[in-house]
Amino acid sequence: MEVVLKVDNLRVSFTANEQEVEAVKGVSFEIKKGETLGIVGESGSGKSVTARSIMRLLPSPPSQLKAGNIVFLGEDLADKTEKEMEGIRGKDIGMIFQDPMTSLNPTIKIGKQIAEGLSKHQSMSKAEAKNEALDLLRLVGIRNPHERYNQYPHEFSGGMRQRVMIAIALACRPTLLIADEPTTALDVTIQAQILALMKDMQQRFGTSIILITHDLGVVAGMCDHVVVMKEGEIVESGTTEEIFEQPKHTYTKRLLNALPRLDEKKKEKHITNLSSVNQDQPILEVKSLNKHFDLGKGKVLKAVDDISFHIRAGETLGLVGESGSGKSTTGRAILRLHEPTSGETLYQGIPVNRLKKRELKALRRHMQIIFQDPYASLNPRFKVLDIIGQALDIHQLYKDSNLRLKKVEELLEMVGLEASHAYRYPHEFSGGQRQRIGIARALAVEPSFIVCDEPLSALDVSIQSQIVKLLEDLQQKLGLTYLFIAHDLAMVKHICDRVAVMYAGKIVEIAESEELYSNPLHEYTKALLSAIPIPDPKIEKNKTRIISTDYQEKKYDVERSKLMEVSAGHWVAVPV
Repeated sequence: MEVVLKVDNLRVSFTANEQEVEAVKGVSFEIKKGETLGIVGESGSGKSVTARSIMRLLPSPPSQLKAGNIVFLGEDLADKTEKEMEGIRGKDIGMIFQDPMTSLNPTIKIGKQIAEGLSKHQSMSKAEAKNEALDLLRLVGIRNPHERYNQYPHEFSGGMRQRVMIAIALACRPTLLIADEPTTALDVTIQAQILALMKDMQQRFGTSIILITHDLGVVAGMCDHVVVMKEGEIVESGTTEEIFEQPKHTYTKRLLNALPRLDEKKKEKHITNLSSVNQDQPILEVKSLNKHFDLGKGKVLKAVDDISFHIRAGETLGLVGESGSGKSTTGRAILRLHEPTSGETLYQGIPVNRLKKRELKALRRHMQIIFQDPYASLNPRFKVLDIIGQALDIHQLYKDSNLRLKKVEELLEMVGLEASHAYRYPHEFSGGQRQRIGIARALAVEPSFIVCDEPLSALDVSIQSQIVKLLEDLQQKLGLTYLFIAHDLAMVKHICDRVAVMYAGKIVEIAESEELYSNPLHEYTKALLSAIPIPDPKIEKNKTRIISTDYQEKKYDVERSKLMEVSAGHWVAVPV
């Protein structure tokens, strides 16, 4: 087959504060017509820098192409002028960026952004470009294209914005498509739809795809060949089957073993330290909890719609569902970070919703939260000593400054950091280290119940496994109880005792972890499970997924008054 792109000994460096750092160190690979090449690795491995170097999108300075050839259809892109690259980008090489919201112009209507490339590269008239843009919107599965054509990016969901990015990238039928983490910020069902769409487009147009990701399950189902990058270098490459079945490099093996698989059996959990709580009663009871938001013009969003559940002492209850299903709102309403519209929450028999401000403050020593974004939830102007120490100050614990410092240092060591880290600022830590600081802050006041609100979503796979092990160890050591909110069902299966599935503000199914995964009852649960990619090419390339034929309308209907029944006719099994 024809070689579409050949990258040979690519070296890219960045200069900052008169220091030069080499981000890509002698990278070489090739991709043939109609193939999909996966580039995998953790944050900082050089994946995105490699992709942007191919497109010549890195600003110079501070970046510099030190050496190497980027041969596309026989021509070296490294020698092209910016004017020549403008004629190649979009026309011959398309790119899907990681964050569609920052990649789309918020002040320009969606239709015009798609039509722009057609007018520039295909010399179409305004009317021709509009008709082609409407066809592309239909092609990528966006309903009511005439209406959507005149809307702005903020009026689209995350999954729909990513579909628009695909429409823009494929508008001129490029020979090569570079997809840089195209599904990282998406829920599993939306991810499955986006990947199926990319594969369908590839089959229609014979496009070659470079897929950059850290999700090995996605790679297993999409890619023909895989390149594994670490610290700017390729440590291993081969066919997808070779990489997954016979990995040679220790780093590749570590990535493959970092996270539990959905098809693996759940390990048993043993917690010994539960002496401080009453094991005969649930530590937390939620009864008919509602949280509604007034959207104006008589519309009400029922983010949490009459849900009830309980959590036993020492238990981990998983709360899963897609973005907008009401998971995080539930966690915040339990802690009264959002005031519930109605319903009742009982913590060890105490009615949380009826407590006055002073009583609630005292109770919050026992109920804490770990936030999703480990950077946004830490004050950038405070040192770690004061970020963690603030919780001790609020509850008037350890008033002596020496005892306060000693407690903070103990907490840092408990979560796998060093005592000396107390004097650093949040920006001086990695994402995984910042999440550990967030956990230490939650543990500072010695709670018995913690809401873990998507604590893994911003982290690389190997860091996720470290944080999960830390949470499990802390639970066993301290007898903690968790409400674990997530959309990664493979992870939830292995760390949670029971799982509750949320859809459109309702809990549609709740069961023991193994039971839910082996025998799901609700069609939505089946759809979620079928959408999860498994890091095994033999399984992933031959399995069937369940998708909803009217997914968007169901999810964003703000006037619903009850759970919309999902009949079997609405859900369709499709080959991957």
